[in-house]
Amino acid sequence: MRSIFTVLVLSLGLVLTGCSTGSWRDASRDSANLSPLPGDYSDAIVQVYAADAWGWRGIFAVHTWISVKPSNADQYTVLEVIGWRARWGVPVLRIEKDLPDRYWFGAKPELVYEKRGEGADQLIEDILRVSRDYPWANEYTVFPGPNSNTYPAWVASQIEGFELDMPFRAIGSGWEP
Repeated sequence: MRSIFTVLVLSLGLVLTGCSTGSWRDASRDSANLSPLPGDYSDAIVQVYAADAWGWRGIFAVHTWISVKPSNADQYTVLEVIGWRARWGVPVLRIEKDLPDRYWFGAKPELVYEKRGEGADQLIEDILRVSRDYPWANEYTVFPGPNSNTYPAWVASQIEGFELDMPFRAIGSGWEP
């Protein structure tokens, strides 16, 4: 029995230490080339991405974010909650021009929602409008929430017709106060 326990503990240790190599500072934040380039695609587009959380947390959870590009825009805007921003004394809700499909510190994102063309410009306006009222823009709790997964789920719940199915590993997406 003791040898089984030892093997289990060692296996768990190998899994946890093998999840991430190097530092988050060195992990890729490059585009995964999943979104069309703004110069190649003039229509509006809304995308929601999920990528494994950094380190051992990626075994259990994903980080999710929203990216939007209105018609004829030359850049995407990314909307996401990043917990460590609270330690810097800035809102955890980040809304900035950025690459829409960046690797999340080494983890390749997966597209979990997309709306293009007709209706996408209105959806973008709605997303930006309700985001101004996000009630936890200055709060972050890894578990049970509010966290990075709470934000896109909350936004979708505020907009009729934004049918977003959050991934199973989007811990915090169902959080309510």
